Amino acid sequence: MDAITEHERAPDAVLDGGHLDCGGGLLLLIRRAIDPLPAGGLLEIRSTEPSVEVELPAWSRMTGNELVSWTRSGEQRSYLVSKGASPNRAVEPAPAPAQRPTQRAAMPMSIPSSPPSPVPASAIRPLSVMGIGSWPRPSWMIRAIHDHLERRLTDREFDEAANDAVRLSAQAQIRAGVDILTDGEQRRDNYVSFVGGLLENCQLIPLTDLAAMVDESEDFERELAALDVPASSVRHPVVYGRLERSAPLAVHELQFAQQIADDRPIKVALPGPYLLTRTMWLDCLRENPYTSREELSRDVVRVLREEVLHLLDVGTAIVQFDEPVLTEVVHGASRARRSFMCGALSERHDTATELGFARELLDGVMRGLPQERLALHVCRGNWTMDESAALSGDYSPLVDLLSGVQAGTLFLELGTERAGEIDVLASLPGDKRIGVGVVNPKLPSVEAPEVLNARIGRAIDVFGAERVLLTPDCGFATFADNPVSSAAIAETKLRAIVEARDRIAPDGFRAGSDFRAAR
Repeated sequence: MDAITEHERAPDAVLDGGHLDCGGGLLLLIRRAIDPLPAGGLLEIRSTEPSVEVELPAWSRMTGNELVSWTRSGEQRSYLVSKGASPNRAVEPAPAPAQRPTQRAAMPMSIPSSPPSPVPASAIRPLSVMGIGSWPRPSWMIRAIHDHLERRLTDREFDEAANDAVRLSAQAQIRAGVDILTDGEQRRDNYVSFVGGLLENCQLIPLTDLAAMVDESEDFERELAALDVPASSVRHPVVYGRLERSAPLAVHELQFAQQIADDRPIKVALPGPYLLTRTMWLDCLRENPYTSREELSRDVVRVLREEVLHLLDVGTAIVQFDEPVLTEVVHGASRARRSFMCGALSERHDTATELGFARELLDGVMRGLPQERLALHVCRGNWTMDESAALSGDYSPLVDLLSGVQAGTLFLELGTERAGEIDVLASLPGDKRIGVGVVNPKLPSVEAPEVLNARIGRAIDVFGAERVLLTPDCGFATFADNPVSSAAIAETKLRAIVEARDRIAPDGFRAGSDFRAAR
């Protein structure tokens, strides 16, 4: 497209990018400016950087926006970009951008050298039933998530919608008969990226925006095309400064859930430090505030540890760290197709190095904290109902890490054949509880009673009833836009687990009981 003398249409908003290039921060500013605009809204981008003349059209093409026209006068250039395809419409004023999420609770000023004694929480009884974390969001909640991300919805309006969604999720879990409640992760766009919208010096942008921020854009576009979720619909955290936690990541979620929990203990899920480091470390970026992923990981560990201390201090029964990337480390090398859920855009070394790095980060977060209130969740991907698209392979390569990690509970995917035989876990230390996945959230049908009886019975044979907790394999809606189950199916599957548990242990758990006769 050739430059013209002046734009024929007036913009809705104006951004002066100065001399910044696309890889040096301009795209982050553009994303903040264009998100609040309505479809077809016009953003004028002023720039004196020559490379933008080439990179901005490529960015527009990748993101589905339209470069309407551009002008040049000496070094000054002006680009008129439509959010989405450009319609012929009258100019409307852009809405005022909503503010960054406000601080909802007092933050600890520093990490104490020796962790304080946390507030006591209800004990978790053997054979307790609970979800892993995410719950299908109502359609209006998904719209609220996107409107909030794009700053068209204020924090207060978003929280009102989210509170209603959490109530629905909690009511469904309580109807199903769970012993431990989660808030269904209703406020999160997905299980890991949401953190990027809450930490300082980090911004969530669509994956397609990254194409103009990397050195080898064509290679990067090919990577995006191979991902297992649409790159344009997923937001990815981009770190542009030192990470700081000035607002809670999940404490506010817990505090609201406590109001409606009906005295049930509450579990809160957080992305694990290895997952978060793999997600945030994009070694392909031209500019990076960290010199290595090891340097980044130290700040990741710090902010997660601050959050865990705060969660324990306000009564969380279990803090669960999600680390699905571990299965990609040991089983993903043979796959031609890379998995977004496994931090595919990040640097990865050999298996032994990665497992050692993951263990180091997990130990850094959990060190000195009460193990009975810490958990680790491992699965093999949860973005599609197509079982053949997810990773396969048993837990044997991870047994050493699972045995040594300082979490008292391991929530493991075991309701699918892709997870292999449960027997390979028999050597796990006797002081670790095992949250056994007994239903597959990807399957639309509810598992038959005899199937659930057999899976629960086998888990009791391998680990002993005192160590077994019961769950689905994973959440029912890891990605807000792409749930693997409906809310109705999710509730029915949870209820089926409760009913199977009650058949096997009709009077509840009693030490020394013989459960075999009830199967």
